[in-house]
Amino acid sequence: MVLTRRLLYLALALSVVVVALPVAATLWVCLALLVGLVATDMLLAGSPRQVRVERVPGEAVRLGQSTTAVSVLHHQGRRRLRGSIKDGWQPSAGSQRPIQPIAIPPGGRQRISVPLRPRRRGDLVSATAAVRSLGPMGLAGRQVVHRSRHLQRVLPPFRSRRHLPSKLQRLRELDGQTAVQIRGAGTEFDSLRDYVRGDDVRSIDWRATARRRTGAGHNLVVRTWRPERDRRVILCLDSSRTSAARIEDEPRLDTGMEASLLLGVLAAGAGDRVDFIGFDRGIVARARSSSSGDFLHKMVNAMATMDPELVEADFSQLPSHVAAISSQRSLVVVLTSLESGSLEEGLLPVLPALTAKHLVLLAAVRDPDLDRRTGERETATEVYRAAAAEREIIEREAKKAQLTAMGVEVVDATPHELPPLLADTYIRLKATGRL
Repeated sequence: MVLTRRLLYLALALSVVVVALPVAATLWVCLALLVGLVATDMLLAGSPRQVRVERVPGEAVRLGQSTTAVSVLHHQGRRRLRGSIKDGWQPSAGSQRPIQPIAIPPGGRQRISVPLRPRRRGDLVSATAAVRSLGPMGLAGRQVVHRSRHLQRVLPPFRSRRHLPSKLQRLRELDGQTAVQIRGAGTEFDSLRDYVRGDDVRSIDWRATARRRTGAGHNLVVRTWRPERDRRVILCLDSSRTSAARIEDEPRLDTGMEASLLLGVLAAGAGDRVDFIGFDRGIVARARSSSSGDFLHKMVNAMATMDPELVEADFSQLPSHVAAISSQRSLVVVLTSLESGSLEEGLLPVLPALTAKHLVLLAAVRDPDLDRRTGERETATEVYRAAAAEREIIEREAKKAQLTAMGVEVVDATPHELPPLLADTYIRLKATGRL
């Protein structure tokens, strides 16, 4: 049963009659009139139970983009249905107009569009739709809540995509598509060409030169090299408790996603085979590049439902996860934190098993607030904060030196700098032939 404001206004109008004629009979007549009108309006209202709610699947959107949730109401009753419908979207879905008016004739249908502006990624769900039917006088009506699930997937924003064109251009230059290939750009043989002044004499192919003898002499032939293709890049994103820390108003996990997306798309574009896993106590997300299909689409869908878990990461399983993906030498990128506890007790003991066979690259998010606090020393409180920040920086540098001594490449940068710096490190490793 639903009562509207019109009933309230009518009751106020009848109260004037009761005040003008202050007898019991007037009160009872007014009450009987109100009850009769409400009962009549409810009986003449279309039945909301005769409505079937059909959800129209929507496409996934990136965080920060707007979308529209579409539903179709099928009226199977015999009376005209007039009223409203309210979708049960959670607050983070950013529903702009959750209550929509409806007017459906018997046997008809109506399309309902609810604008959404999601404020977090993941799967947003509207599990219910409340259909309210009002009578012809608009005094009262009936309401039924239909259980009908509507799912809207919100993908990571991938803001670091703006760096992708410049990084791909550098790879093309490295690959020799826009510059002359020389020795040192890689170790994978590409082609033969004539010797020109300035070429490394170690690149001369004497057998090919002997085969190209001419009557007047012979031209020297050199080999050209290119960066290796079809290499393995394994991205391992830590989603344990340390990834829940907010740095620059963003969880560390989201920064790791941005860096993983940029590096994964870049490596796939360079012809390497890329695997992505998200892990805490076990694998929580997985994506793999292939000749068919968009790897970016696979990665963002795998990351969409990832959330930080308040558990310790089980780094002891990491070597077995990597071995299950590839048995050949690979670039293993671990995106985690440089906090002392989780690093010393979790990752450091298993690094020798990884570095013995693979090239390991550790990427960590650095809090820029540390550098800001070291320069603020006006009050006693600021001095203590600066001392704590200095100690944290010293410990991070010691951890980085320890990791470097173990043969691990380390990228430690602020949230905005981490994705491009990680991509630059990959390009440098590829250019020096270390992959």
